[in-house]
Amino acid sequence: MLSKWYKKDDIKRDDFLDPWNKRMVARFTEKMLNKEQPFPCIPATIGFTLDQLRFGFIGSPTEERTTHELGELLRSYSKHSRELGKYTSLIVFYKISKEIIESYSVEQYEHIFWEQLSKLVVYDKKAWPREIPIDPNHHMWEFSFHGERYFMYCATPAHQKRNSRAFPTLMLAITPRWVFQQFNKSKHAEKIINQVRNRLENYDSIPIHPELKPYGAEDNFEWKQYFLRDNNQTSSKCPFHYKK
Repeated sequence: MLSKWYKKDDIKRDDFLDPWNKRMVARFTEKMLNKEQPFPCIPATIGFTLDQLRFGFIGSPTEERTTHELGELLRSYSKHSRELGKYTSLIVFYKISKEIIESYSVEQYEHIFWEQLSKLVVYDKKAWPREIPIDPNHHMWEFSFHGERYFMYCATPAHQKRNSRAFPTLMLAITPRWVFQQFNKSKHAEKIINQVRNRLENYDSIPIHPELKPYGAEDNFEWKQYFLRDNNQTSSKCPFHYKK
C-alpha cells in the first residue's frame, strides 16, 4: 500500500492509483455532499469543501506492516497539518477483505481499532507529550503521536443503527486537537455544535451517545468517543495500552 496522503483532486487525476482507493474516496464524497441527509459533523463537511482534508490508504489491520504504514502516514501528516487549513483532518482507509466485511461484528472492529492504536505507539519516534497523561482514564488524556494530540474517529461496515459511524470499509478520521481549539474560539462554535447534535438525531436511528461530551470536562473521557458501538453501551475499561 502507499504510505503517503493525497488531496481529493490528486486522487481523481492519478490514473495509476488503485480503483479501490478512488471508490472509497467517492463513497466518502457522497457522505460529505449529501444534501438530503446531511452528514452531522459540519466542520468535516467544511474541511472537505475547502479541500483541507487529506486521504491515505493502508492495508489490512490483520497484517503487521499495516500499523507501520499508518505510523508513516500520521508522522508525515503531523509535520504538515498546520499548513493545510483550520478544518483539516487525515482520513485513512483500510483495505480489508470481503470475508472481514461480511463477517466481522462491531465489537470485533472495536478490538481491531484499539489494537491498532496500542501498536501505533511503538512507531512513534517522539516522546508522549508531557502535558498529556498516559492513563486514558484521566479526563485530560487523548491519543498523541509525533508530539501532536489527536481525536480519533472510527467508522466500520458493521455499523447499522449509528449511520454516522458506518462506512464500506474500516476508516479512521484523525483530527488534530489544535483544530478543535481554533474552532471553539470562533463566534459561531456554539451554534454549529447545536446544529451537529440536531443533525445526529436525524442521521442515526439511535439516540445520541451519552459519552459525547466536551474535551477537558472532568466527567469526560475521550477514549469513549473514539469508537462508538451500534448501541449506547461503552466498554468498562479502555483497551488502549501505552507500551514503548
